[in-house]
Amino acid sequence: MKFEGTKTYVATEDLRVAVNAAIALERPLLIKGEPGTGKTVLAQEVAQAIGAPLIEWHIKSTTKAQQGLYEYDAVSRLRDSQLGDERVKDIRNYIKRGKLWDAFTMDERPVLLIDEIDKADIEFPNDLLLELDRMEFFVYETGEQVKANQRPIVMITSNNEKELPDAFLRRCFFHYIKFPDADTMTEIINVHFPNLKGRLITEALNVFYEVREIPGLKKKPSTSELLDWLKLLLVEDIDPEVLKERDPTKLIPPLHGALLKNEQDVTLFERLAFLARRESRG
Repeated sequence: MKFEGTKTYVATEDLRVAVNAAIALERPLLIKGEPGTGKTVLAQEVAQAIGAPLIEWHIKSTTKAQQGLYEYDAVSRLRDSQLGDERVKDIRNYIKRGKLWDAFTMDERPVLLIDEIDKADIEFPNDLLLELDRMEFFVYETGEQVKANQRPIVMITSNNEKELPDAFLRRCFFHYIKFPDADTMTEIINVHFPNLKGRLITEALNVFYEVREIPGLKKKPSTSELLDWLKLLLVEDIDPEVLKERDPTKLIPPLHGALLKNEQDVTLFERLAFLARRESRG
């Protein structure tokens, strides 16, 4: 059971090594990297590549660790008891399974994605330490011990919004997805646009990486934004020569709304273009 990448996902050698090491060690794989570098998609591609079912748990700021195990709906049970509902006799009717419970009880070994763990409260990772370590937990309302049939492949993503506890980090295999270089990005583009002309790719990548290197940029464009921009360039039939003439420090790239996602960065480019024009006149 080894991950070698897929037809739709370009995995670098160090990323493949990290995935396979985490699987072999039976440790959660903690993946960090810039937004848009394919952290979430990686779990989907690993599941597809090894033929495993995928369970996704997308974390929000209000998510509690307990929700990953189970939730007991005491309010519904109280309401049903007042209405004389027969369901109240079995408390299991009011137990809602969480994603970890689902992963633990699957017949096949699944891939469990815990997505954007850093969005939750700082105590969230610590609250899952025991369950992820022992692969079991206790349901107090029913007296049931839930134990994993087989250890799921756990993949955890983080955007570094907050630091994760040391005790949690010790239990994970860590990998940082570096932003793709030009060669890797060309491979990614060829996967999504197999018939795209090489000249357009070259000129678009030149502009894209120049944009990312502009000092003071609040949000650097990501891989997904580059793919959106390329799609628009194709739809609008932009000539590669147009891109070649567009120095981002002097002129805003065409269809820049796909690359620049806030007004501060657009204003920054407008100022750079204004200064460049003023210098050329002088």
